[in-house]
Amino acid sequence: RGPASRAWSVCNAAGPGLGSSRRTNRLVASTPLQPVKLSRAELYKPPTSEELSQLKETEDLFHSSLLRLQIEELLKEVTLKETKKKKIDAFLHEINSLLRTIPETPDTELTDQAWLPKGVKVPFLQVPFNVKGRFRFVPPTEMKVVGSYLLGTCIKPEVNVDVAVTMPREIFQDKDNLNQRYHRKRALYLAHIAQHFSKEKLFGSVKFAYMNSNHLKPILLLRPQGKDEKMVTVRLLACPAPGLFKPSRFYPSKNNVRTAWFMEQSTPKEGRAWATEPPTPHYNNSILCDMVLVSHLHFLSSATTDFPGMKDGLALLKVWLNQRQLSKGLGCFSGFLVSMLVAYLLMKRKIVKMMSGYQVLRSTLQFLATTDLSVMGISLVKDVDASLPVLDDFHQAFEVVFVDPSGLVNLCADMTASKYHQVQFEAKRSMEILDDRMVDGFQVLLMTAKPMLRTFDHVFHLKHVCKLQGACKKMQLLNELIDWGGNYVGAALPFIVSLLARGLAGRALLVAHSLPQIPEWPIDAEPPKHKDVGPLTFGLLFVPGFADSTLEKGPQADHPEALDFRTFWGEKAELRRFQDGSICEAVVWEANTVSQKRLIPEQIIKHLLKLHADIPESSICYMGALLDLSVCPQVSGLGEEAMVNVVCSYDDLSRKLWNLKGLPLTVTAVQGVHPAFRYTDVFPPIPMKPIYDFHTRVKTKHLLLPSEEKPCPAYIAPLRIICHMEGSGQWPQDKEAIKRIKAAFHLQLAELLQQQHQLVCRPAVTHTDVYKDGYVFRLQVAYHREPLILKEVVTPEGMLKYQDTEESRQLELETLHLPYLTSSLHGLQQQYPVFGSTCRLAKRWVSAQLLSDNISEECVDLLVAFLFLHPAPFTPPSSPQVGFLRFLDLLATFDWKNNPLIVNLNAGLTGEQAIKNKFVAARSRLPVMFIATPKDHGSSMWTQEQPSAQILQRLLVLASESLRVLEKQLMDPLNRQDVKLVFRPPLDFYDVLIHLNPNQIPRHLESVDRPLKSFSRGVVKNSTSVKILFPVVDYDPVQCYLQELRDAFSDLALFFYDKHGGELIAVLWKPSSFQPQPFKVSNMKGRMVTTLNNKLVCIPNVEAILEDFEVLGEGLVKRVEARTEKWTI
Repeated sequence: RGPASRAWSVCNAAGPGLGSSRRTNRLVASTPLQPVKLSRAELYKPPTSEELSQLKETEDLFHSSLLRLQIEELLKEVTLKETKKKKIDAFLHEINSLLRTIPETPDTELTDQAWLPKGVKVPFLQVPFNVKGRFRFVPPTEMKVVGSYLLGTCIKPEVNVDVAVTMPREIFQDKDNLNQRYHRKRALYLAHIAQHFSKEKLFGSVKFAYMNSNHLKPILLLRPQGKDEKMVTVRLLACPAPGLFKPSRFYPSKNNVRTAWFMEQSTPKEGRAWATEPPTPHYNNSILCDMVLVSHLHFLSSATTDFPGMKDGLALLKVWLNQRQLSKGLGCFSGFLVSMLVAYLLMKRKIVKMMSGYQVLRSTLQFLATTDLSVMGISLVKDVDASLPVLDDFHQAFEVVFVDPSGLVNLCADMTASKYHQVQFEAKRSMEILDDRMVDGFQVLLMTAKPMLRTFDHVFHLKHVCKLQGACKKMQLLNELIDWGGNYVGAALPFIVSLLARGLAGRALLVAHSLPQIPEWPIDAEPPKHKDVGPLTFGLLFVPGFADSTLEKGPQADHPEALDFRTFWGEKAELRRFQDGSICEAVVWEANTVSQKRLIPEQIIKHLLKLHADIPESSICYMGALLDLSVCPQVSGLGEEAMVNVVCSYDDLSRKLWNLKGLPLTVTAVQGVHPAFRYTDVFPPIPMKPIYDFHTRVKTKHLLLPSEEKPCPAYIAPLRIICHMEGSGQWPQDKEAIKRIKAAFHLQLAELLQQQHQLVCRPAVTHTDVYKDGYVFRLQVAYHREPLILKEVVTPEGMLKYQDTEESRQLELETLHLPYLTSSLHGLQQQYPVFGSTCRLAKRWVSAQLLSDNISEECVDLLVAFLFLHPAPFTPPSSPQVGFLRFLDLLATFDWKNNPLIVNLNAGLTGEQAIKNKFVAARSRLPVMFIATPKDHGSSMWTQEQPSAQILQRLLVLASESLRVLEKQLMDPLNRQDVKLVFRPPLDFYDVLIHLNPNQIPRHLESVDRPLKSFSRGVVKNSTSVKILFPVVDYDPVQCYLQELRDAFSDLALFFYDKHGGELIAVLWKPSSFQPQPFKVSNMKGRMVTTLNNKLVCIPNVEAILEDFEVLGEGLVKRVEARTEKWTI
């Protein structure tokens, strides 16, 4: 196996822009991946001992050698090259020598900052401004590189090198630990350095930033000059001289910020002695972090020595965190934190120095998945010291606890419990993925980005963060505000999240929030305020089936918890008697339709935030269901209920068919094949009854016809049902005879349904239409041996053999495969209630892009089914919007050229690898979009004819652009945009537009932008009538016109139309049709003769063709607009 693994160079390495999951669409141009050809000697060379040991390791640890290759390739991508390191080292030396030359400044009061020149502002929010203490600048005693760069665990694309600059002892006084004095000195120290560095030619940019967006900790960012500016960012962190402060002053229970100073009261209020001051753990932690910077570096370097696997493992873990947006912002799970965690596991012998990077990744994820640091913290302290604070002290002060080796610093001080639970949830999910052999773990875990919009079922924004000031007041968080140095976002966030988590308990698996992030700023600008973090985003992940319950049942009225329940829910709580006789507190939410029920969490969130945090509804921008509500208001409103009614009526009809008396053969199966029966019809049928005087009547046949003077009647879709008749020796064995027998059955079914159930029927040769409950069902009789008989071919020698014919394929599709697909997807809808709505959004989008005739409905249904059956790295969608966003992402990023899309319906597939192998072997003969299902391994029957390579490419471009626009809109709560934008097709691509007359478009009301005036369509909504004249079924003049256009001009042009009420047909000329053809009589259709180089040639006669478009569509076509001059030869 060793040499063979060398032969296969298919390593899906990550592209250079690692953060993005966009793979370029290698669809039309490139060739599929192929094994590398090796000479015979190379191929059979015996493996070396190193290869043998690698193979053994691969077998034990990885699912496949491919995973190993992928990981090695990724590590090559993200690690720093030696040449880069040399440049960075030179840059650091120059910074060091510059630092020594910065002049001292005279001694002044801390508040007297006139000595700072105009071009630099202090990077610190000095509120309140007055503070005791004096400051002067003295050059640093030493500069040390700390952090991942020295350890070799620094990864691209963003290379940060942390440099600690030690401030000398003589600039500090006693009591500098109090009232932000230390922090202000630190900020002034950095401001003076910045002002000098800004004049130097060495730097491309000198800027300020907050360390992990913490307002107490400004840092200085230095980037080199010229083309190397993107290469590295050096972050200068100022830290105190060793031994300056007594560590015991900063225990989590100690106070270092006096309330009177913070509130700007001249003297402490009577009776409020120092002893009762609240503890300031976050403030203390921020000073302690600076004191232990260097010791952390020593601790980590002892862990990484002789442990190459740790470097690789950390690189993989950092990529994992980056893809999940967990590694940046206030309270993030930073690269430093994950390094300390791996060192902890090494100390506890959960990891040994023999392990490879992949094992380190697995062990760390396993630990995160199974350990809740918000309940039981962990500590890196080796020898227990009685004077140090214990874990319980930390748990009282912080939500998440992970103590560093000094026993003083909580590394997770700023992290909320909610953020840690999100990390824990992601780790659990990732372990499941790594253990699942059906999933390409590498692609899913390390190469797929998980932005909030595609990860969570509902997302909402708190658009005015300044409202959290009021929340702090309402929730009485003064002590927390003092501790956070006035940062009301950091102070209020944990309380807001736990409030929501309690309100949504039982509905949401996870309530997560985005990490507040403050961008860097130029040194001459004022430092950003707390509100500059921009809108905060929250994500909800629902428990399927429970999120939309309308009742919140509380404790019994006489229980002590009842009071707590009433205080929590406010005036919404009321007493109710339940069926078991108990009288309980309860909250009932108003919601009538399915889609309104999905928005109950919105009602809960707005109610609780108003009640407990004084946050008005106007500040909350709920993006949970913008798409389903705005795109098809009539779709989402009652669509799901309408389909349930259709299915009920169909169930009743199938029972009647089974029990029909008087049929020569019994009905063995009744199977619906219309999309409404699998809940994926975009606009489900509504019960209708025709208005007679709107139509022309055919008295003799009890029929109605469209009237020429009136607008086109409403579109009534026939709901197709396949009726399987039992087999019998009486069936003929001749295909023509079978058709006659089926026609006789259609007649008899109509007669018996009319006699026994008084249903209005209209039989035809190929089917019988039945009008029931206001719907029209189209029954089609099927005989199970008919496809086989259609395959019979007699050879010239008189032998009988079987081979697929077009007719037999079509019949099998209609009577076998379509019913199976419909019942499988019906089952999927029962399992995942939003499956149908997601399909409908996806199909509405495909149709709105004018492509519904080029990609079958079944194909879109299967693509959406894939998202529910194979959701990794996500969870199955619980809202149509997130399903739709993932559908666009799947279209845009799936590698259609090199991979089959395998949809494992009913878990009926086991040999996925065999399908892939066959696919690679036969790639050139297979359709461009290949979808395999348990009943269809090798032919991809739903995509055989279409889409073509060009249409698929067009679809991918549209999907990727729509996704970009939509995600931008949904993440921007300050400008409420029109999300219908992605449902309006770009028309500049087409050559000719044929504008249609709206009163002849029967589905005009289904268009994305609802027309201002609509026409009466000659029907009333009614399902009770029994004796009626049969309505006009399946009549859409635009479709008839399109068919005529395609029959006449398909060799010259392609025609595109939105069947849901589109007002125009878009025409694209085929480039090949404009090549001059030699003059022949057979070439003359739609062409005219001209001379080119003294030869007679034919070219398309465009003017005449455009005239034909109008003539063919007389009464339907308003005007024909030629957009381009592409036909000038």
